[in-house]
Amino acid sequence: MPILISERFAKAYTKLPQLIRKKVGKALRLLDEDFRRPGLRARRIEGTDGIYEARVDRGHRMTYEREGDRLIMRSVGEHDKTLGAP
Repeated sequence: MPILISERFAKAYTKLPQLIRKKVGKALRLLDEDFRRPGLRARRIEGTDGIYEARVDRGHRMTYEREGDRLIMRSVGEHDKTLGAP
């Protein structure tokens, strides 16, 4: 499944510590393989129309939209901040 990185996602990614960026890379690979993979805990964000979240680690999340056969990455960062403005 093709993954497109938005400018917003890319900007947020560059602000993350190196260790978290490495985890984001792994999560993106897993998302590419199967967005339903249990370890990602991917789910639709309540109160949104088609915006999803996926787990990077215990304290970090990334958000995305599904558009046809593509995933458009929206944001990444600390859990509460990222999900507060998906």
